[in-house]
Amino acid sequence: MSEERPYPDEPAGPFPSPPATFTDRSGREIELRCLDAASDPEAEAASLADMYERFDPADRAQGIPPTGRDRIERWLSTLFVAEAVNVLAWHDDVVAGHATLVPDGEGAVELAIFVHQDYQRAGIGWHLIQHLLGEGAERGVERVWLTVERWNDAAIGLYREVGFERTGADRFETEMTIRIA
Repeated sequence: MSEERPYPDEPAGPFPSPPATFTDRSGREIELRCLDAASDPEAEAASLADMYERFDPADRAQGIPPTGRDRIERWLSTLFVAEAVNVLAWHDDVVAGHATLVPDGEGAVELAIFVHQDYQRAGIGWHLIQHLLGEGAERGVERVWLTVERWNDAAIGLYREVGFERTGADRFETEMTIRIA
């Protein structure tokens, strides 16, 4: 358990958990569901890899997602460990976004979220994080952390709105944490 990373004393939440459906700000019906609850998780994982293959390299943060199908699939395999939580946002049969909680080996989990550029600024990220944290809480997750590029004001605002608190920063990244019920 890491003593270096501070977490808020009070838990945030409660948060909803998937599955869920909502209409985004562009009028699209978006479905949220856990990858490990899929009837065909391999096909859904392939659709997720397709989303990352179409991902604009200019929207990459901190070197992820990687480029190239082989590197994408290797990276995704590190997110599909048994203890991880992966929630996908679907628009019809296309993956519009992905959020994940991956154990850090120190008793907490790291959050990462990506919304494809064709679906950004429509409220999908907010719903993805809410439902990811809800599913994490149902699975016993208590402490979540993330890093975000310091100049990404939109993401930092979203994380604060959900309940994350800033716990550290360096020249390039801000670290944020949350405790969930």
